[in-house]
Amino acid sequence: MLQNREMIITVFGSTGSMGRELVKQALFKHHQVRAYGRHVHTTNYTPSDRLVTIPGTLFDDKQVLNALQGADAVMLALDSAADGVDKTRSLGVKHIIAQMQNAGVTRIMAICGMGILTSETGKLIMEEPGFPPELMPIATEDRLVYNQLGVSGLEWTIMAPPLIKEGSPTGTYFIGKDTLPSPNNYFVYSGDLALFMVNELERKNLLYSRIGISS
Repeated sequence: MLQNREMIITVFGSTGSMGRELVKQALFKHHQVRAYGRHVHTTNYTPSDRLVTIPGTLFDDKQVLNALQGADAVMLALDSAADGVDKTRSLGVKHIIAQMQNAGVTRIMAICGMGILTSETGKLIMEEPGFPPELMPIATEDRLVYNQLGVSGLEWTIMAPPLIKEGSPTGTYFIGKDTLPSPNNYFVYSGDLALFMVNELERKNLLYSRIGISS
């Protein structure tokens, strides 16, 4: 069990604003963190002797495997462009899943978008007629991530937030398991999202679920 002990957490996408928040909150909770990415050495992380920065790309399997060896869990904050061409999120997850399996790491939490939550009609939100077409490329990437994790054999949880606003944890938020939360204010503070993810890594209460969240 991961609960109630210090974890070694590898964070992919650690140089983006949400990735930096994940690193910050994991360190705050006294875990050891491996921040992985191309520009980790020039990223302004919270100084800590429990933080290791590992430069690398998502598509170098040897580098990814090295970042995973001996880890207890993985958190993903991979960016995805809205142009329909950038496949970094889905292709990156494919490589990470394969190397997690090779390293024997089973727990993973990923950030996608609310389009892969289930609507009131039982469809995915992205499949509803009113879903914004400009968001479809990202939602399509998210669905690929959802499908890949679903058959991976890993202990996965996918966060499916709306707009993420930069902000410290408030401790006040609402969640929905596989659905939109109620109430839903259509945004979440980055600190609340990150702290919720770290806490859920410890608890493991929401395995194999997509989590809607709102501040």
